[in-house]
This record gives sequence, structure tokens and C-alpha cells, in this order.
Amino acid sequence: MRLLIIEDDREAAAYLAKAFREAGHAADTALDGLDGYAMAEGGDYDVLVVDRMLPKLDGLSLIRSLREQGLATPVLILSALGQVDDRVKGLRAGGDDYLPKPYAFSELLARAEVLARRRAVAPGTAEATAYRVGELELDRLSHRVSRAGQEILLQPREFRLLEYLMRHAGQVVTRTMLLEHVWDYHFDPQTNVIDVHVSRLRAKVDKGFERPLIHTIRGAGYMVRADEARGA
Repeated sequence: MRLLIIEDDREAAAYLAKAFREAGHAADTALDGLDGYAMAEGGDYDVLVVDRMLPKLDGLSLIRSLREQGLATPVLILSALGQVDDRVKGLRAGGDDYLPKPYAFSELLARAEVLARRRAVAPGTAEATAYRVGELELDRLSHRVSRAGQEILLQPREFRLLEYLMRHAGQVVTRTMLLEHVWDYHFDPQTNVIDVHVSRLRAKVDKGFERPLIHTIRGAGYMVRADEARGA
């Protein structure tokens, strides 16, 4: 699950992003409504977690604008305003769920996962919950990976890396793309962290099989594909 957290409290946003990542999900953050709107409109997110009281563009206006643009990504509203009328306004603005503050992260996580599942079973979106490349299968909802019927156990970061590669199967995935979408870095830390994780992933996915699925594209990046790669 990939989330966008739009929250103006920097510490709260950082805490939520860290908690979601520790639960095995990818999370980006925006600290005001305008940035949040731009990221939500241009990003591929499963769930948006939106604080109601935001600078530059308040949460309800942000949600209305996204809905007017046809963006159907599920939205979970967070707010200190928890009265019935407040919740009704949030839902009528286009929110899919409303969680008053203070809240337990375990409940927030459960609600976000429910919204992601509902989106997954909606018409035309089922393919986004599972990926298959040759005999390799990945299920985003159950966090299960298998190849030729054999289950492969992955660490959360390895799962996110493989999910991103499989989402873009047959396409070159650059280091910059991996840093931004798997590690949430918007700069190159000048380390071999990607190479190390790809190597570990290869050892789990390709070891013992005649045909490798994870390929290095020299000078470009990486690619998952079922056919034999030339010069990889």
C-alpha cells in the first residue's frame, strides 16, 4: 500500500510516515494543502490521509478539488473536529472515512488498509492488487510472494522493491525512481543501498531457477521481465 500523508504538523507527519513504513507500506508526506493537492493529483497512491486543518488549502477544499478533477483515490480525514456535523461535512466533501483526533495508530492503519482493499475490488482496479511476471506472483494485500508455487519470504523493504519492479515489469526502473518510491529519498545518498537490496532480492527470487527475472540494465537501472535478457 502506498500512502500520501497531508499533515501540517511536521512531527506528526514524520511519525505517521515512519509508522506506516514500519508496517511494510510506502508513505510520502506533504506539509500544506497546495503541495498535498499537487502530489495527490500527480502520484499513484492507494490511500490519502488528509488533515482537515491545513495551511494554503484546507483539507475539505483539497478533497473537493480532487474529486472535481475525477481523482477517486480513497481519502481518510484526520481532524480534531470530531462532532457529528464535522464528520458529515468531511464525508460530503468527498472523504471516504473520518477519524477524530486523538487516535490510535493501529486503528488508523486498519482503516487505511480497509480503504485500500475496497479500492482493490472496485471495477477496473483489481489488477493493482496483484502482479505476475512469468511464474513469479506478488499479492499486495496478503504480502505474499511465490515463484512456481514456492513461497518466498521477504523483508518489508525487499517486498516494496519487488512490488515496484513488478508494477513496472518490462520497463527500465532507474535508481532515482527506486530512491523516491521505495526509499522515499528525493536525493541520492551516494551509497550502494539499492545494489545491496537488489542482490538480496535476486538471491531469493532467482536462485535455483534456470531463468533470472531480475535484470540489470547497464547504465540505466533494473528491470523485471520473464524473457531472457541479453547483455544483462
